[in-house]
Amino acid sequence: MDLGRVTDSVPRPVTDEDRDAAVLVPVVVREGELGLLFTKRADHLGEHPGQMSFPGGGREPGDATLWETALREAREEIGLRPEEVEGVGRLDDIRTVTNYAVTPFVAKIPDRRYDPDEREVAEIAVLPVSAFLDAANYETEHRDHPNYGEIVIHFFHVDGYTVWGATGRIVVQLLELTTDWRAPERIDRFVDTDPDLDD
Repeated sequence: MDLGRVTDSVPRPVTDEDRDAAVLVPVVVREGELGLLFTKRADHLGEHPGQMSFPGGGREPGDATLWETALREAREEIGLRPEEVEGVGRLDDIRTVTNYAVTPFVAKIPDRRYDPDEREVAEIAVLPVSAFLDAANYETEHRDHPNYGEIVIHFFHVDGYTVWGATGRIVVQLLELTTDWRAPERIDRFVDTDPDLDD
């Protein structure tokens, strides 16, 4: 994984959504192997309960920048201190069906025990990048969304967790930018769209 490609890239912004949000895409070196840190959202949350996500959330009035949003949310959700974060760069903004423009910031963080905020985070998991590159752990769904037209949903099944939705799209973008991996063109399933399942 060549993180320098993130630093050198020019991200594409989304400027016409109702709300802004930011996530931190935390890269961890664990036992000599690169991993990505995810949070599993608490089951009682109103939006996307139980899903795997990156630390992050909506921009608040006190956030001077979206980078500050990502750092604040990571501190609140997992106890990551801003001084521990080494920023790498940005990925392209993505849209969600909840009318957010989400800015993903890639950053290196230390491999240590993090403390989930139980109000929002059920679990923290560091998953190896190598497992995301394994085609056996990847599948796609084709959906015809009433607002966004034809869309492809990416699913990664790693160590008993499933990463998909907006987080899956961010992972695809990160892998395609920093490695030789490309999302296969095959579609594994065609399904009727349930808007409640998409983000």
